Amino acid sequence: MTVMVCGSLAYDTVMVFDGYFKDHILADRVHMLSVAFLVPELRRNFGGVAGNIAYNLALLGVPAHALATVGDDFDPYEAWMRRHGLSLDHVRRIPGSYTAQAFITTDLADNQITAFHPGAMQFSGDLEVPRDAGVTLGLVGPDSRAAMIRHAEQFARAGIPFIFDVGQGLPMFSPSELVDFIDQASWIVVNDYEGQLIQERVGLGPARIAARCRAYIVTQGAKGSLIHADGKVTEIPAVAPREIVDPTGCGDAYRAGLIYGLTRGLDWPTTGRIASLLGAIKVAHHGTQSHRFTSDEIAARFHAEFGYAY
Repeated sequence: MTVMVCGSLAYDTVMVFDGYFKDHILADRVHMLSVAFLVPELRRNFGGVAGNIAYNLALLGVPAHALATVGDDFDPYEAWMRRHGLSLDHVRRIPGSYTAQAFITTDLADNQITAFHPGAMQFSGDLEVPRDAGVTLGLVGPDSRAAMIRHAEQFARAGIPFIFDVGQGLPMFSPSELVDFIDQASWIVVNDYEGQLIQERVGLGPARIAARCRAYIVTQGAKGSLIHADGKVTEIPAVAPREIVDPTGCGDAYRAGLIYGLTRGLDWPTTGRIASLLGAIKVAHHGTQSHRFTSDEIAARFHAEFGYAY
């Protein structure tokens, strides 16, 4: 099976402030805020939903394409993708634009202040989901509003089953548009906060959302995840990471695990556990694409964690 992942390719610039934001932001003066933070630690990572998921799938040996727009500054990321065997067939450069990028400052309490520049991502709605690339499964992830609407419609018209992962794109859509996504998608994946917001906005509970697709999957961080499918709820335990280093990209690794299970035709308890394991592996590494594993290593660790083989 070949997977098409629609979403962002982005640079993540992560800075660590050696203090606490609360000590420098006065509650009674936020209407005229002007502060500066010394950030002695800085990392620039390759990221974005499409890149992160495609990277994890490549490690698992699943053929995948990222469908995304990038800018003039994409050369380092392109070299990284080529070095790791990631497809660039459906990545389009937009002259005169920057690649999407997030600037994230974190304090010692793990609070974050983030600025996001969409750059070339604003043009991703111009891309078409190809019908001649042998794509058998898709994912529509956080992207421009136009891209998420168009790519969901294109997958649906082509009869290609796809995962809908609204993520931080949730505020862009009306209740009726969210219902359209639910009805078009084969699988819906959200975290518990996003899930609660969607349920309130569309007036549907988990069981009713699940009845309109093949599965409604809700991640809950350290509490694991819930998979609503086939009229029942499967509880997936969290896997304890070997150490907690950086949670950024954990959700994307989890989604890659779901896709792996779907492409292998595995049952939901096993698919969810593979996803949980991949998320735990990612948490133990800085950045979203610095971890390494093979499909054989995942199978061995899965057996060690859960006591059975898939």
